[in-house]
Amino acid sequence: MPHATDLNATIDEVLRGDKDSFRKIIRDFSLFLRSFIAAHVHQMDVVDDLAQDVFIAAFRNLHEFRRDEDFGAWLRGIARNKVYEYFRNSSRRHKAMERFHEEVSRLIESKFEEVVSNDRSESIEVLLQCIGRLPDRMRRVVRSGLDGHKPVELAGELGTTVGAVYRLQYRANHLLRTCMQKALE
Repeated sequence: MPHATDLNATIDEVLRGDKDSFRKIIRDFSLFLRSFIAAHVHQMDVVDDLAQDVFIAAFRNLHEFRRDEDFGAWLRGIARNKVYEYFRNSSRRHKAMERFHEEVSRLIESKFEEVVSNDRSESIEVLLQCIGRLPDRMRRVVRSGLDGHKPVELAGELGTTVGAVYRLQYRANHLLRTCMQKALE
């Protein structure tokens, strides 16, 4: 950590318009800030993103920093708010994806039951052919859903996010629906 006099001189340089001087602050506080964030968030890519957001917010609000206060504590306060915001947004996204998955599952299930009741053997054969035409990742998503596996498990196997699995599932369902309609007409 820099001495208070050096830090104040750097802050003065930044406030006078020397934006490159802010790199000194980033260099001096980066490890400290990332360590603080990593204590709350355990994904390093998220830690890096949040640290970047904190430094951007600090740069934009540097004129509000009171020189008699601890700069590290000021950064931690910004970081705390960014971490809370991240968790709030993550929770909302997760709940929205769950609702989306349930809705898609209900739609597909009702369409599937409708198709099966019309002509079970022909429809199942067509469905299997359509599934066979899907790209490999989409076939795996469909198979995983039919086997009752959770999207989190499949995301781990595919090395992707749960959101990406839901998007693949949505696209696969759309392609299957289109394929089935064409084949049964």
